Amino acid sequence: MGPPPGPIDSLASLGALNSFPAPPPFELPAWDPPPGLAAPDSSEAPAAPEVPPAPAAWAVPEAPPLPGAWATPEVPRGTPNVPPVPEAAAAPETPVFPPSQHAEPKPPARGDIPLVSTSSESLRPDRLLRTRRRPPAGGWRKAVFQLSGGLIRPKDSKAERHRQELIERVRQPVSAGHFRVAVMSLKGGVGKTTTTIGLGATLAHQRGDRVIAVDANPDRGTLSEKLRVESPATVRHLLNDRAGIWRYADVRSYTSQAPSRLEVLASDRDPAISEAFNADDYRAVAQILEQFYSIAITDCGTGMLHSAMSAILDMSDQIVLVSPVTVDGARSASATLDWLQAHGHQALASSAVVVLSAVKNPRRNAVNVAELKDHFTKRCRAVIGVPFDPHLEQGSEVDLDLLRTATRDTYLEVGATIADRFGPGGHS
Repeated sequence: MGPPPGPIDSLASLGALNSFPAPPPFELPAWDPPPGLAAPDSSEAPAAPEVPPAPAAWAVPEAPPLPGAWATPEVPRGTPNVPPVPEAAAAPETPVFPPSQHAEPKPPARGDIPLVSTSSESLRPDRLLRTRRRPPAGGWRKAVFQLSGGLIRPKDSKAERHRQELIERVRQPVSAGHFRVAVMSLKGGVGKTTTTIGLGATLAHQRGDRVIAVDANPDRGTLSEKLRVESPATVRHLLNDRAGIWRYADVRSYTSQAPSRLEVLASDRDPAISEAFNADDYRAVAQILEQFYSIAITDCGTGMLHSAMSAILDMSDQIVLVSPVTVDGARSASATLDWLQAHGHQALASSAVVVLSAVKNPRRNAVNVAELKDHFTKRCRAVIGVPFDPHLEQGSEVDLDLLRTATRDTYLEVGATIADRFGPGGHS
């Protein structure tokens, strides 16, 4: 038994086991072209096409040298790596950039295109709210609006648009803070008190400020009979207690208010006491009311020579002259204008508003209304005819809701005509 194999002998025997014969070299078989097809000649192979050079637009331009402020200073060899300390006096140069090819366009000049300013005032409710438009007031337009559930809003009629214009005129602010209107007539029973209530109720209903009507009739005024009386106090009580009146609530206890928000200051029922209401008393009452009311309408008496009439004319800003559609009534109204012009009130006469009141049913009235309007138009600022209304013929409380549409529109026109003088320069 021989000695065990050493490590070298073991490796040799292992290599002999793992040694395999080398594979034969791989050779491609000969390729014979089919009949009619010649073998390609490698010597006649076409050359590769030349690639044209890139156009100039694609060439990458050389980067321009950096501005002087951005250039890296040369540091000599052997210099320690310490950043140089800039001098205090030397200011760095402002880098200059080349103009960009895509620069933003400059805004147009002010004279070329008007600049539109946008602010919070442009956010108006009429532009933002779709339901801002007022629904139709009546007629078939209102029926269509209601049946469609508010989806269909027909355009307003010509009469409705005219009514809205009158309302806007009525709502003009009083520039002077207080405006006095005197409703007068030399003949009784012509609708003077009714015109005072109708005009005052229209102004108070359409406006947001306070409107009051004062009864200055010395012969038992009937102004308080045209509405529901809330206070038994009269103008005489107000004068007696004027030293203790400081607030609107103090004055309100002496007045009565209609559903339209019109307040009425009644006169004394006793003719003997009413006659004592003179010019000084009217001035005192007017000074109290102007502190709490924007508009004061005075229901004057039928005479032009009673004591308070001089103060009424001196303090009035506007006169409303009421005339019936009759021959004698129209002549009395024209005589009133003659008296005003003869006694130093030419401005009041020329700016007066004449109201032709049809207190009776005009079916059998043979008076030429057009002729009356033409006569007073030549002498006054405006002439307006109030149509006959059964509600006014009753002579009781005046309610705007019970009046005919034509009558309400007429009082609205009277109020708008008077309101045209509410602005600056409108006072006499």
